[in-house]
Amino acid sequence: MNNHKTLKDNSIGLIIWKFIAYVIMIIFSLLAIVPIIWLFINSFKSTVEFRSNMVGWPKNFTFKNYIGAWKIGSFSLLLLNSIFYTISSVVIAAFLSLLTGFAFAKIPRKETKVIHSIFVIGLLLTTQTLMVPLFLQITQLDSLLATLFNAPNSFHLFYNTRFGVILVYVGSLLPLGVYLCTSYIRSLPTALMEAGLIDGAGYFKIFLLVIAPMCTPILMTLALLNIPTIWNEFALINIMVSSTKYQTLPLGIYKFSGTLASDYGKEFAALIIGLMPMLIFYLIFKKQITTNVGSGAIKG
Repeated sequence: MNNHKTLKDNSIGLIIWKFIAYVIMIIFSLLAIVPIIWLFINSFKSTVEFRSNMVGWPKNFTFKNYIGAWKIGSFSLLLLNSIFYTISSVVIAAFLSLLTGFAFAKIPRKETKVIHSIFVIGLLLTTQTLMVPLFLQITQLDSLLATLFNAPNSFHLFYNTRFGVILVYVGSLLPLGVYLCTSYIRSLPTALMEAGLIDGAGYFKIFLLVIAPMCTPILMTLALLNIPTIWNEFALINIMVSSTKYQTLPLGIYKFSGTLASDYGKEFAALIIGLMPMLIFYLIFKKQITTNVGSGAIKG
């Protein structure tokens, strides 16, 4: 009788805890979803209508906000730049992180611990601490190269170039990527690499044919973390480029915070334009992200 009562009490307690957990999850979901819905609805209102009706449904849907925001923000160009920077930086950083992680995890060297520690220190550095020294370095390097090669003062290799932006983005992604890849590859069986060495394969061949195919979960983890980071990055690109030709969507959206700040319709439309690619990315790859990131986190 006592055992039956205990089981009943435990089941009631479990139901209560589940109810509390679901309530908390619903609240956090609403906190994330409601602002996006509010932003989307108000992007179809004129500024006059928004000021008189900030919560309600639009009386007259207008797509003029999106057309105007697209033209003013030069989004046809900036969208392509954002896609190019994001894909290039994430792919290059993932490959270099995986290659470096393999070296740190499976190739013993005296210098490994020191170099690995330097990469880990990079995790402690914030973007704000790097902005001023980074800007000074790239401008001084451009001046030095212009002097060495007798190039005009307008010559730039790092500042106001796509190469400079990608170089900085890849460098900013490496500390976390190297840390995660090293931890993940360290958990893989060393016997696989030893078998490859016995068969006469070199380290790079072992990396490409044995290690890399087994690292899909950690690569998906890096993609989930790095794609939104680069897509939404503002501080570094703001000091790296001044020409619209090399700017990204966040800088285009920033244009609406100045004299256009009072044009709420176009401002909301610009925010939705910048937000939609990431929402589409998560919706398309939701299953793969959930599966691979979960297994990558557990294995690593």
